[in-house]
Amino acid sequence: MLDDPTGLPKPLTDPDAAAAWEATQRAFLAHGAATPDHLGRTLAAAPDFAVGHAAKGLFYLLLGRAELLPTAHAAYTSAKLCAEEPRCLAYVEVLEHYLNGRLAAAAKGLDAILARWPGDTLAMKLAHQIYFVRGDAKGMRASLEAALPGFGPDHPMRGYFLGCTAFALEETGDYRAAEAAGRAGLEINTDDAWGLHAVAHVHDMTGRADAGVRWLTDRTGQWEHCNNFGFHVWWHLALFHLDKGNFGAVLDLYDRRIRCSPTDDYRDIANAASLLLRLELEGVDVASRWEELADLAQTRIDDGQVIFADLHYMLALVRSDRAAEAERLSARIARDAQRLDHDQHEVAAIAGLPAARGLCAFRAGENAQAVDALEQALGQLQRVGGSHAQRDVFWRLTVEAAIRAGALGRAEGLLRRRASERGAEDGYTARTMARIANLRTDLSAGGVAAQ
Repeated sequence: MLDDPTGLPKPLTDPDAAAAWEATQRAFLAHGAATPDHLGRTLAAAPDFAVGHAAKGLFYLLLGRAELLPTAHAAYTSAKLCAEEPRCLAYVEVLEHYLNGRLAAAAKGLDAILARWPGDTLAMKLAHQIYFVRGDAKGMRASLEAALPGFGPDHPMRGYFLGCTAFALEETGDYRAAEAAGRAGLEINTDDAWGLHAVAHVHDMTGRADAGVRWLTDRTGQWEHCNNFGFHVWWHLALFHLDKGNFGAVLDLYDRRIRCSPTDDYRDIANAASLLLRLELEGVDVASRWEELADLAQTRIDDGQVIFADLHYMLALVRSDRAAEAERLSARIARDAQRLDHDQHEVAAIAGLPAARGLCAFRAGENAQAVDALEQALGQLQRVGGSHAQRDVFWRLTVEAAIRAGALGRAEGLLRRRASERGAEDGYTARTMARIANLRTDLSAGGVAAQ
């Protein structure tokens, strides 16, 4: 039996399989495009490696696509057939929880693995991602804090642990500690795109767009190895340019870096749709860019895997004026909200459905109803998953609905609340407050009292 780089025993007696498994873990931690290739080599060399099969199933589930469920189930079957040792059995149980829609139980199962086998980097990263999908920032942070003793200075993958810690600290509002952890992690594992992007999040949340541009443009080579997560890091650079009002740069990044490949991964669609809407709310004409997103979104109406994905599909449908498709998606979310047999169905009930109804109302020009529904969703919006930066598009849309409804005081209140929850005002806030002030002046000049 060979050990992996973290000192944990694994049932691999073939050196080639062991090397491929080490490469799999490192690539997964770094969001590397080569992850599936390394895992494929691992399982080809060690077809009875239960943890490898369980990892494959979890990797596929995290993609949030209904058509991949059979592959994940097949991986579960393979893992269960060859799992004998306690650690292998624990991973199989985690996969079973996720397959059955019990994401919270899956995350807790991974925490239990970390408690029993400290320093298990795969369990750490998988738990981190599942907490992220669930929108449980406090759980994400607590998971890492409990795991900390297993990732001491001698752990060879400590940098990736610090990168995850940086993101969890940022999402729970501890910005100074987050930035320090992210920078420290990159000193150890320089290819940790997740930690690099966590520091970008800090710049975004604290209104430091100029510093954010410098942070990313000086390090573009550090995410060249990435899978489609690289598109998301470019998206962050576009957000900084957006904050600065450099709309031409944003469109250029959209075309050359963010949407340079017409993928149908929901995270790529989310990057694109949320950026296009931000641009439109700033008065920028995005031409026909919505159409290819909507073409993809309308094929995902019945997916029902991740509410965060559903809401971004909805954005594409409403902005391309595909009313019938948007209503179908809203109706499916409503049906899911009644079932409550999956963690995401609960999220559909408390946040997804009001957000979807708000989007449909906004498309129809029913702005008073839109702002009511969207503001209801904001109270539980974190539960849909994603980051503060990603969910911010729904804050901006709610503000816009309030402005269009003539509720200028309400729009100002939303902007102040948004700034308070983020930690700083930004360029968007300043421009929107100025726009509201101009509207008040125009109404006053016409003898109309603003709301």
